[in-house]
Amino acid sequence: MELLLQRQPSNAFCTYGSFSIVNNPFTCYTLEDIVRKFDKSLPNNGKVDGATAIPSGRYKVIVDPSKRFKRLMPHILDVPYFDGIRIHSGNTDQQTLGCILLGTAITGLDWLAHSKDAFDPFFDLLVEALKTEEVWITIKDAA
Repeated sequence: MELLLQRQPSNAFCTYGSFSIVNNPFTCYTLEDIVRKFDKSLPNNGKVDGATAIPSGRYKVIVDPSKRFKRLMPHILDVPYFDGIRIHSGNTDQQTLGCILLGTAITGLDWLAHSKDAFDPFFDLLVEALKTEEVWITIKDAA
């Protein structure tokens, strides 16, 4: 299964995007931290801990136990400069810590609404797909 996250330009608080499963009618919105340029000459490579979106690219997605959520959760693997990146429910950039939040509506400069309504059906589709195939996510920055 192929997942696609197309980011919008970051605002002062966060980065919104559209999320879809390729060749599937499932779509929703995303909320992430602000997209920052990674540069090895900058302190911490330009990353602001807890306030930076993961780099664009293509990553493998699995489901495994999350210590934070105390349940099985989607886990994005091998993200440069980050560990433990998940796709989960949540409403504001204060709840991301680099992770990708899913929701069905954008209702402000920093609010993603109806997050569980987006996450729960996505999680069911993901678990089913992983029984027979690998799952990958492609994240594209705003043009």
